[in-house]
Amino acid sequence: MARTPDTISTLRRVLNECRTLAVVGLSPQWHRPSFFAAKYMQAHGYRIVPVNPLVARDGGSILGERAWASVREADAAIRAEGGRIDMVDCFRKAEDIPPLAEDAVAIGAKCLWLQLGVVNEDAARVAEDAGLLVIQNRCVKIEHARLFGGLGWAGVNTRVISAKRPQVLPY
Repeated sequence: MARTPDTISTLRRVLNECRTLAVVGLSPQWHRPSFFAAKYMQAHGYRIVPVNPLVARDGGSILGERAWASVREADAAIRAEGGRIDMVDCFRKAEDIPPLAEDAVAIGAKCLWLQLGVVNEDAARVAEDAGLLVIQNRCVKIEHARLFGGLGWAGVNTRVISAKRPQVLPY
C-alpha cells in the first residue's frame, strides 16, 4: 500500500473517524505527556482505553477507564461492550512499535499513531500493507488542537499574548 499522506485532510479525517483510542503507554501520572494528551482527547469527546501493563496488573484505572495489559486484551473487552478500538496511539520507543503494529492490524484498527519523536518504518509498512493509516512523529493532542480549535485549552489564545494593542492597560 502507498504511504499515508501526511496532510491536513488526512489528519482531519483520522481525528474525525477514530473516536475510540487505545493509548499504549498511558501514564497515571498527571505531569506525563501521555496523560495530558489523553485527558485532552477525553475532554473533547474521545473514548480513551488505557494500555499499561503495570497499572492493569493491579486492576487499576487511568482517567476513570480501566487499564488493560495489552491492545488485544483491551480490544476483546471493548468488543464485548459492542464497541471497537479505532486508533492505537503509541507512547512507546520506536523499537517497541513492531508488535504494537501487529496488534493494531490484528484488532482491525483504522489507524496506528506514533507520537512525537517516534518513527519506525518497518512497523509502518506492516500496518499500511494491512490497510491501516499510519501517522508518525506527531502528537494527537497537538494535531487535534491545531485542526479543531483546541489551542485555548492549554492556555494559548487566551488574550494573554496578542498582536493587538490592548484598549486598556491591564494594570
